[in-house]
Amino acid sequence: MNGRPSGLLVPITTPFDAQTGDVAPVALRENARVLLGMGVDGLVATGSTGEAALLADDEYCSVVRWLREVVPDDRWLVVGAGRESTRATIDACRVAGDQGADAVLLRAPSYYSVTLSTTALAAHFRRIADDSPVPVLLYNMPKYTHVNFSEALVAALVDHANIVGLKESSGDLKQFAVLQATAPQWALFMGSGSRFYSGLELGAAGGVLAVACFAAGIAVRVRDKFRSGDRAAAGAAQEILSPLSREIVDGLGVPGVKAAMDAAGLVGGPVRPPLMDLAEADRARIASLVTQALGAAGNGARAPARRN
Repeated sequence: MNGRPSGLLVPITTPFDAQTGDVAPVALRENARVLLGMGVDGLVATGSTGEAALLADDEYCSVVRWLREVVPDDRWLVVGAGRESTRATIDACRVAGDQGADAVLLRAPSYYSVTLSTTALAAHFRRIADDSPVPVLLYNMPKYTHVNFSEALVAALVDHANIVGLKESSGDLKQFAVLQATAPQWALFMGSGSRFYSGLELGAAGGVLAVACFAAGIAVRVRDKFRSGDRAAAGAAQEILSPLSREIVDGLGVPGVKAAMDAAGLVGGPVRPPLMDLAEADRARIASLVTQALGAAGNGARAPARRN
């Protein structure tokens, strides 16, 4: 892909075999085909929702390769490549590029986060961007990294030719607007499904939304109606999307997302320990929420039936 990424990107989950615990490539590719068929602009592999921190290096490489086999050249394949060291992150970027990624998504290192100054973080990301064979998107996810990207950090990186955007997942709309103004040439993606419409109003290039793993049709409607100027219809779709994002994604994390995918007719399946699958009561509540939301949105929001 050429140019600046935009649109609705889905941070796809990594399905695991229930018996062996291994990555399940058939389910991974089938989920990808369904999501792409619903009109999303691309996929983000091995991100937070993809349980990236729980994957071995060989699994990481395989997931990117398997997805590239089904993601067409006119859709984005972005790969989460953040690691704790600068050196390891550069290596992961090279692997992603070798396996066909269009761009990489880089979180901040978290283990030594309390000792990392803005200067240190800027040097880290600059060095990676210097050596990455594909464009870089930064990923602000303070919930997991305990690092919140500052205006000063973005200002220190905005002139790097190989850094093209940022996924902003703090959930703070004021911060989103500040970073958008600081880096107007970047593609800023809203990372909160409950704030997708608001992000588009603020000039977001698109969204990278975990809620789209199981409600892609609704998120596509927000995107399309907003683009066409039908703000009322976009807002109505957002009203359906927001509770799913708050209660399932924000409230229950990856186990909730995977349970919701099962309820929506995709392959969610088990999470990898130390994460734990949800209790049956939670799964039943999620199934009810998803069924009601998809019913309210209409048939166009449903995933097609899975192939046997």
